Amino acid sequence: MTHYVIIGDGISGSSAAETLREEDPEATITVITDEGEPLYNRILIKEHAKGKLPEAPISIHDEDWYEERDIDLSLNTHVTSVDTDARVIYTHDSGDIEYDKLLVATGGTPTQLPVENSDADGIHHFWTFQDARGIREHAERADRGVIVGAGLLGIDFAAVCGAQGIDADYLMRGDRWWRYALSADGAEIMHEGMRSVGVDPVFDSGVDHFEVDDDGHVVAAVDPNGDRYDCDFAGVAIGLTFNTEFLRGAGLERDNGIVVDEYMQTNVDDVYAAGDLTRFYDVLLDDQAQNGSWGSAKEQGRVAAVNMAADAEEEEFQWVSSYSITHFDFPFLSFGHPTLGDEHAERKYSDTEWRRIAFKDGRIVGGVLIGDLSPQSKFKQLMREQRVVSDQAEVLLEKRVDLDDLAPTQEQSQ
Repeated sequence: MTHYVIIGDGISGSSAAETLREEDPEATITVITDEGEPLYNRILIKEHAKGKLPEAPISIHDEDWYEERDIDLSLNTHVTSVDTDARVIYTHDSGDIEYDKLLVATGGTPTQLPVENSDADGIHHFWTFQDARGIREHAERADRGVIVGAGLLGIDFAAVCGAQGIDADYLMRGDRWWRYALSADGAEIMHEGMRSVGVDPVFDSGVDHFEVDDDGHVVAAVDPNGDRYDCDFAGVAIGLTFNTEFLRGAGLERDNGIVVDEYMQTNVDDVYAAGDLTRFYDVLLDDQAQNGSWGSAKEQGRVAAVNMAADAEEEEFQWVSSYSITHFDFPFLSFGHPTLGDEHAERKYSDTEWRRIAFKDGRIVGGVLIGDLSPQSKFKQLMREQRVVSDQAEVLLEKRVDLDDLAPTQEQSQ
C-alpha cells in the first residue's frame, strides 16, 4: 500500500489529495499544513477584507471532507526538514512521517519590505484567511492608508481601502501600475479606477522607512525622495518568499522556487511539487515558467497526483492561466504570461477599454484585457494551438475578434 504525503493544503495540495483518492482508492494519504484551518478560497478572502462577504462562503472544506475520503489531515503542523534518501518528513512536534511519494505544495509567505519599522503594528500583508480577518478589522477603523507593491496583489489593498472608505496613497517604484505588463494607456485606466475609490497613485516612489508612534503603531511612510505620507493603515504586497526552507539538504533543484518538469516531477525520485512555488516546464511556452493563479495551482495539483499514482502513462501539465480583477466599474483580466513577450500589439477603445497581446516567436504567450473580456477564449485557443499570428495583429485587435479572418494555419515546425 502506497503512502502519499502532501505538504500544504492550499488548492494545489487539496486538489492532489482528492485526485489521489480517486486514482488509488487503497492508498494512505496524509495532508500536512501549518495553517489552523482546512482549505478556503484564497480568491474570496479579499472580498471579506473589503467588508463585502462574511466568512462562511470562503471555507471550501471542513475537516469532515477529509474524514469522508479517508485522508489524514494534520493541521498546525510545522515541517522542519525532509530526508529524501530515507523518505522521512520531520515535524516540529508531531513526530516523523514516512512517505513513499511526496508532493510539496507549500506556496509562499508575503515578502516583508527590507526597511526600518516594516514589522510595525498596522502594516499588513495579504495571503491567508487570518490576514484578511486582521485587515478587515483594522480597515473598518482606519482613516489614512499607504499601499506598496504595484502588482496584482497590491491592487487588492487599493480595493480594500476604497471599500472601507480609507483615503490612501499608492506608492509605486515605476511610472505606472504593473509596468511589466501594461503600457501607459492601459495603466492609466487602472489609475483612474484607483482614483475613483479614493486611492491616489504616486509614481517613482516607494518606501525608505516607516514612522511609528510610542506604541509601535505605524503613523507614516517616508519614500526615497523624502516625501512623507501619513497613514494609520499600510498594505504591503511586494511578492512572495517561497516556503522551501525545510527542503535545505533535500537535494531538490531550486531556482526562485522548486524546479519541476511538465509532469510536476522534481529532480528527486518520487518527489513532486505543485502550485505557486513551482518553476515548471511550460509546454506551450517551451520554457520554464511560474504562475500564481488559482486555476493553474488546482490543475498542477491534479496533474501531479495523476502522475504520482500512475504506473505507466504520464500526463503533461498544459494550462493557460488567467487572473481577473473586479474591484472597479470595469473588469480586468490577464492571461498566460503577459510579461514574457518579445513583441506586443495593443489598442485603446475607450476610457475604460483596452487590449494588449504579448507574442514570443510570433505566438501569443499572454495578454491583458480591460473593459471587454470576451476575446479571452479565442486568444487562449490560439495559445494552445501555438499558431504564429503576430503578423496578423490587426485582426486580433478588431473590436470583435473573428478567428476565421486569420490566414489559414501553416504547418509549424515543432
